[in-house]
Amino acid sequence: MKIDATDRKILTALQRDASQSLDEIARDVGSSKTPVWNRIRKMREAGIIKAQTVVLDAEALGFEATFFVLIRTSEHEAEWQRRFLETLRNRPEVQEAHRLAGDIDYILKVRVKNARAYDAFYQALISEVKVHNVTALLSMEEIKATTALPLGP
Repeated sequence: MKIDATDRKILTALQRDASQSLDEIARDVGSSKTPVWNRIRKMREAGIIKAQTVVLDAEALGFEATFFVLIRTSEHEAEWQRRFLETLRNRPEVQEAHRLAGDIDYILKVRVKNARAYDAFYQALISEVKVHNVTALLSMEEIKATTALPLGP
């Protein structure tokens, strides 16, 4: 599906606040409600819009520590990768996981209540899958966090 400037405006409005009414979005993009709804529906069907969710304040809920976990492994067999990915998907502390090019094989973003909770996560991880080296970096301050894509005008 090709998206045009109006679609981009709709997506930008939804990224800013998906709880807006269709009337508010239509007003923002200079259209009426029905065409906006039809465009949103088509973008959902095409997979451009994957989900609508709520962004929670992690610190307000007691999740005060974010660790970036760098993982090196000497294991690259399909079975190890399957177990590793399954382990990550089953750990709610893992907010993001990326396979990398370069010296580090994987990087995880892990959100936990404190260092003790990170250690419990770490112990569980290494008991489930063999890893060669794990380096944990504690984020001292979150400077910017967004899920919004830079769609432009």
